[in-house]
Amino acid sequence: MKNRLRVLRAERKWSQAVLAARLEVSRQTVNAIENGKYDPALPLAFKISRLFGQTIEEIFEPA
Repeated sequence: MKNRLRVLRAERKWSQAVLAARLEVSRQTVNAIENGKYDPALPLAFKISRLFGQTIEEIFEPA
């Protein structure tokens, strides 16, 4: 699944560790999502969308 997580994070000048702390996940999880190696479960996808103020569809799209 393609996503805009890296771009959204960079716009805010957040490190992966900062984003991970805000989402209450590991930095490795953020890295895996950004690199398309892991698709977040629905509760985490909702948490990401709320944090960035965008819909899930605006952040994630099928590959």
